[in-house]
Amino acid sequence: MPNEPSIPQKGTVLLLGARSDVARAAARRFAAEGYAIQLAARDPDRLAAEKTDLELRYRVPVTLLPFDALDVAAHQEFVRTLPVLPDVVICAVGLLGNQAEDEVDITAAITVMRSNYEGPASILSHLANAFAARRSGTIIGISSVAGDRGRATNYIYGSAKAGFTAFLSGLRNRMASLGVHVITVSPGFIATRMTAGMDLPEKLTASPDEVADAIFKANEKRRNTIYVRPIWWLVMLVIRSIPESVFKRLKI
Repeated sequence: MPNEPSIPQKGTVLLLGARSDVARAAARRFAAEGYAIQLAARDPDRLAAEKTDLELRYRVPVTLLPFDALDVAAHQEFVRTLPVLPDVVICAVGLLGNQAEDEVDITAAITVMRSNYEGPASILSHLANAFAARRSGTIIGISSVAGDRGRATNYIYGSAKAGFTAFLSGLRNRMASLGVHVITVSPGFIATRMTAGMDLPEKLTASPDEVADAIFKANEKRRNTIYVRPIWWLVMLVIRSIPESVFKRLKI
């Protein structure tokens, strides 16, 4: 039948946090190149239309998987029961939160921290061990420039992303001799549902499709770390270089 998915030629990609705009864009980008797609998210049935579209548009197999990043006790079983151990995993799990509210609501702050660090680090640890046993695979973690330096306006989210960035760096070094490659992606601002209503600078803001393309190219070129827009490298270099005595007065 002409609309039946074809056999993938390049392997399988697992998208964690698959309902995010970036994950959906990455699914389309990799599917267009012939990768089979696994979409993992809470309430995966809400991705049924996405599954149908990917299968019809790109003729690749698409699997929906239930996954809760915060249910760390279930992560080992999630990996063990995957229908196919993927060749590439992209972790797009994250929660921006609201800094002002989270400063007061510590429970909400902890949820932000767990969503951006503990959950992603847990599931990627289990996948890393499975990849190491197979001696192949690529792990791609979406971190943030917010983790490059703690700032008064987003230090709760930023602290979790800083931890995740450090985790990915250490994991990359651990896996280097085991046939597993780890990529850290720092997108900067992204125009998504999560940032809707925010006044974002155009030159520093990427679209989900732009992020997805950068991820795909980083995978193909086996990059280690990337800023989606190169200007962020300079921006964060400047921010990291500001003396603490000055930085405390900037309130950025």
